[in-house]
Amino acid sequence: MKKRSSRRGGSAPGGLEAVFGVHAVRALLERNEIPRELWIQEGDAGARLAELVESARRSGARIKARPRDDLERLAQGTAHQGVVAFTTPLAFESETTLWWRLDSWTQAAPPLLLVLDGITDVHNFGACLRSADAAGAHGVIVPKDKAAPLNASVRKVACGAAESVPVYQVTNLARAMARLKAGGVWITGTAGEAEATLFETDFTGPVALVMGAEGKGMRRLTREACDTLVKLPMAGSVSSLNVSVATGICLFEAVRQRFLASEG
Repeated sequence: MKKRSSRRGGSAPGGLEAVFGVHAVRALLERNEIPRELWIQEGDAGARLAELVESARRSGARIKARPRDDLERLAQGTAHQGVVAFTTPLAFESETTLWWRLDSWTQAAPPLLLVLDGITDVHNFGACLRSADAAGAHGVIVPKDKAAPLNASVRKVACGAAESVPVYQVTNLARAMARLKAGGVWITGTAGEAEATLFETDFTGPVALVMGAEGKGMRRLTREACDTLVKLPMAGSVSSLNVSVATGICLFEAVRQRFLASEG
């Protein structure tokens, strides 16, 4: 985002990131990530957002009423809903942290990981994070290259999931997948030409689900690093689904299987 010389024009405080929208800002407060500053659109928005504003004020955030034009310039097309919080930018979790957490796994449920290969669109990335959070995935793995950033647009689309789901950035995705396999994680990739369907695959154990970019799918080395490939059975005239939609379907099939296994 291009910085302006004057904050009167609607620019972010130096070194901070703008987080737009009611859900994303509320998620910050619920996680005790206190915004340095909160902008509320002048006019009716102040009354509509009174509860959120009071919660932010109690947490110690500085509240400022700003003209709609300032919020519009800052949002650059993102729906801000009359509220913008300024906070420390999100950072990816390190690859070292990923291995440490898996090596010291203590949770009753086996790891459920989402691997995103070549997802560069921030809206798709945010929607995938939202699905991962809803499904209770334990983490999302992305490559250092050919991946969307963890920016304000992602946080807005993710509605708080970008703050709640660990997102691990790895230098070499194929090598990281090999290490996952060595640690007992079964890697299932999604591909339209696969013979097996999603519903024929076992997701009850430690598993990493790999989703590729729309159109191109997974890269060759990523595909070769998978233990198995599955597809969604498509009954209509379309040949594929948006990657975030497909991600939600696949993750919740894993949720369904794990629920049935725990009940049995």
